[in-house]
Amino acid sequence: MKRVLITGAAGFLGSHLCDRFIRDGYHVVAMDNFITGSPENIAHLFPLPNFEFYNCDVSKFVHVSGHLDYILHFASPASPIDYLKMPIQTLKVGSLGTHNLLGLAKAKNARMLIASTSEVYGDPLVHPQKEDYWGNVNPIGPRGVYDEAKRFQEAITMAYHNFHRLETRIVRIFNTYGPRMRVNDGRALPAFFSQAIKGENLTVFGDGSQTRSFCYVDDLIEGICRLLHSDYHLPVNIGNPEEITLNQCAGEVMQLVGNPQLKIEYHPLPKDDPKVRQPDITLAKKILDWSPTISRTEGFKKTYEYFLKAVKP
Repeated sequence: MKRVLITGAAGFLGSHLCDRFIRDGYHVVAMDNFITGSPENIAHLFPLPNFEFYNCDVSKFVHVSGHLDYILHFASPASPIDYLKMPIQTLKVGSLGTHNLLGLAKAKNARMLIASTSEVYGDPLVHPQKEDYWGNVNPIGPRGVYDEAKRFQEAITMAYHNFHRLETRIVRIFNTYGPRMRVNDGRALPAFFSQAIKGENLTVFGDGSQTRSFCYVDDLIEGICRLLHSDYHLPVNIGNPEEITLNQCAGEVMQLVGNPQLKIEYHPLPKDDPKVRQPDITLAKKILDWSPTISRTEGFKKTYEYFLKAVKP
């Protein structure tokens, strides 16, 4: 049985990856320290014989006995509300944590995939964003702790690939949504669904003209798995290129919830918040034969059903 280590396993994306690899017949070694993840996301996996869990801060030390075929590094605060509250932990998990896991991958002769992000492009001057764009990032701004942690993560991963000939993969993840997002995540969609379900006005920062491109989680997981098993070692964008404004997004959520009393409240735009975000997925289509298949209508409906149960009145 092939064995995979998944860090950040109790988080939104990590828990869905655990499900996918269990379903595909792997033995999953899961790690998390629960600073943003939730045990509830993986509770259903604990009774399984091919699932083991370790409460571990990968920034400090990582040890796994036995062989490993793959390592997927998804441990990191990913929401502005989290990395602004935990800037040092965010920088450490992207740097020290990645270094520790690359060392483990080298020792185990395992292939390692890192979760990078569209935030490496910063507030982009190129639109849509292609993998060969180097980005427009403010390294000392409030978002710099996350953006630069991920940029360093890519750099050290490429160094291990080039110097040690380690098998590595880099996925640049664009806005993703779906079940298991935290109610208090702080990002647009969880906030919109939570507020709408509670009968509160929806909070939009700026004038709402800034754009995002939302990919349903099942599509993203499929793209990640295809990249892991591909022969391509340079960064690949995985996301949905269907771009909408935050005003449109809020409107679609309000229509889905069906409360005519709901309105949009506008607040000042946070510093360095990206004005546009849209992946160019030409490369993913070419080398992975991947593109998203789940419509926003279907994805929003599934996400709304999840938040109906998750949001406390």
